[in-house]
Amino acid sequence: MWRSIAFLFVGGVLGTGFGLAVGFFVYPFVFPPPEAAETLTDEERSHLVAHGQFIHANPSDPIHYGKGKVAVYETVVHLETDFEVGPGPKFHVYLVPNREIRDESAVEGAMFVDLGRLRAFKGSQKYPIPTGINLTDYPSVVIWCAQFGVLISPADLIFES
Repeated sequence: MWRSIAFLFVGGVLGTGFGLAVGFFVYPFVFPPPEAAETLTDEERSHLVAHGQFIHANPSDPIHYGKGKVAVYETVVHLETDFEVGPGPKFHVYLVPNREIRDESAVEGAMFVDLGRLRAFKGSQKYPIPTGINLTDYPSVVIWCAQFGVLISPADLIFES
């Protein structure tokens, strides 16, 4: 009798834990947050420094992907309206001092600049650049999962002449 109760209790606890874990993983896919729609002011838009395109760094990984354009201005990084990444936890926008980033090792050892947490998985967003940053020292913008240390999507920047 006691064995049956203990078995049911342990099974209930494990089943609840597994159900919560699956729920946390599936939730962003079932109930995605709304698209972002931030716009730039005329003053911000007048000083374009560089632009680029987010890519799917590891095509064999269907979960961690990104696409869309990014523009870097003197004071702000702007993810354009076609920006999109696969949902996940604690995504951040980084300026990285390395070129052609294709795996995690190029970001982990770098002195990147964290511009903040990604506010939406789709749509236009802007992130202020801290003062004193020499943008030519940062030829890449990266979407990074801070919770798991995973590269989501890099963008190689092309600087304006």
